[in-house]
Amino acid sequence: MITMILKWEWIIFNHKKVLRLMKKYNLLSEVRKKNPYKQIAKATQEHRSLKNILNRDFSWITPLQKLWTDISYLYYNSTKAYISILKDMITWEILSHKISGNIWLWFVLETITWAELEKYNWVIIQSDQWFHYTHPAYQKLLKDNWIVQSMSRKWNCLDNAPTESFFWHLKDEIDISWINSLVELEKYIEN
Repeated sequence: MITMILKWEWIIFNHKKVLRLMKKYNLLSEVRKKNPYKQIAKATQEHRSLKNILNRDFSWITPLQKLWTDISYLYYNSTKAYISILKDMITWEILSHKISGNIWLWFVLETITWAELEKYNWVIIQSDQWFHYTHPAYQKLLKDNWIVQSMSRKWNCLDNAPTESFFWHLKDEIDISWINSLVELEKYIEN
């Protein structure tokens, strides 16, 4: 950083010389320690992202084989609620949704269980790399029901664009400013 600042002032020094002078005059900054919890999670691979199996291939004709899932928020009466959906890639139908006042893992798990996907053969669910979708409980639920999990690439919203588009249209077309409770919001979204 100091080498860059010196370059802005038209003083050209090699970064090694700057480091040597900083050591000589005891001007070294403290290096922030690594977060041990992140290191443990990385070592155990507890929250791991998975491969992008679909790779934006939406060419199948059979419904209920390729699905999207995502989470978004809704504001009502200056309160934030969260909505989790499961959407079919072929019919674009919302198979299951769940609304919650908090963003805990259970409401994402309920979105999957309410869809009763164990009835169908060879289902792939595409999601982003949010904490919920990398959680071991979520991945175990999918594995136990013979559901293949596919994840979008990091920082690439195009892989999950249709769910983002659905949320955008939902927020644009409904007026929930008059709603006072989460129960009212659930009924209104259901209708």
